[in-house]
Amino acid sequence: MDPKNVDCCEERNKSLRARYIYAIIFFIINLTAWFIRDYGHSVFPPPYYKEACGTTGHECFHTLGVLRIFFFLMFLTTFIARKLYEACSKWHSGWWKLKFFLLLASMVVPFFIPPGFIHIYGEVARVGAGIFLLLQLISVIEFIRWWNKYWSPDEQSNQRSCSIALFTSTVFYGVSICGIVSMYYFYAPRPACSLNIFFITWTALLLIVMMVISLHSKVNRGLLSSGIMASYVVFLCWSAIRSEPVDEKCNVQKPDNGKFDWTTILGFLIAIGAIVMATFSTGIDSKSFQFNKNNVKLEDDIRYNYGFFHMIFSLGAMYFAMLFISWNLKDSATEWSIDVGWASAGVKIINEWVAATIYTWKLVSPVVKQYRVVNNEQTMQP
Repeated sequence: MDPKNVDCCEERNKSLRARYIYAIIFFIINLTAWFIRDYGHSVFPPPYYKEACGTTGHECFHTLGVLRIFFFLMFLTTFIARKLYEACSKWHSGWWKLKFFLLLASMVVPFFIPPGFIHIYGEVARVGAGIFLLLQLISVIEFIRWWNKYWSPDEQSNQRSCSIALFTSTVFYGVSICGIVSMYYFYAPRPACSLNIFFITWTALLLIVMMVISLHSKVNRGLLSSGIMASYVVFLCWSAIRSEPVDEKCNVQKPDNGKFDWTTILGFLIAIGAIVMATFSTGIDSKSFQFNKNNVKLEDDIRYNYGFFHMIFSLGAMYFAMLFISWNLKDSATEWSIDVGWASAGVKIINEWVAATIYTWKLVSPVVKQYRVVNNEQTMQP
């Protein structure tokens, strides 16, 4: 066997293993950010963070604790990598001791930088978090499209495939309807909860619109993709309402004693794990964001785009930072909370509406393009 092929095979395996190591690092970084946010003022003496933050004190210290730049530095050092034997590729897959010190430095240095610069990075992180939500949304829609194409029946499909597609569609629509009913019960128990009633009702209307369009004879996409998207939209609405402030009276599930029980802690950890998985899956899904998806991979080509991978993790770190401080750079979140506040709820509602809009456009865009082509042909005819 050619030694060069053996070396490429070894580097390829290293790069594939590196993805999971970075995911673990990402998880640990965000747990550390949470710890500093909630308990940093107990670990670090008050004079320290007052000196670092000035008069803003406690809230500024929270912001310093959650803003992380490690993956942004990795993006800057790997975005030009194309071949397995390049130095950037070897840096991505190895040099873990050096990267460990780089990680520590990236976590410590922000505490010695003037708060004005950190505030600027915080504003950039807001934009980066929004971009992360958009890229994650595109990845989800591409996954739905692939799943629909894989399971939807065609001329060569057997009875089993048709039954699975029908069963899956029924399950997703059933879950969506149950979600709508549950949200009315838990989050809109009385007419005074007009905002929640509006959010839930608008979500139900979006479900109906997506279903009707997908079943239209000119679109004819079936119920599977719209059912999956319906569940995703309902989840976003539920997540937005759950992000409303704790003192919101239209949530019968929130305790009034202000204490944190095991369900709060478990929900917090599940939320962190879910976002880490979403970041990881989006980071390895660079094909969804390529214009030319039929490029042939050579033996010495990298298996996935390192720069894109680290860019997604960098944007994911910005998104996590916004969740930990509830998208507010000048205020602090309560302990064991993540993504709570009116700003967080508004971001998620907007994300839901954008998701439904993009999905609907992807349904009707082929019909619109075909209509334009026919019109142009008729116009060109004498």
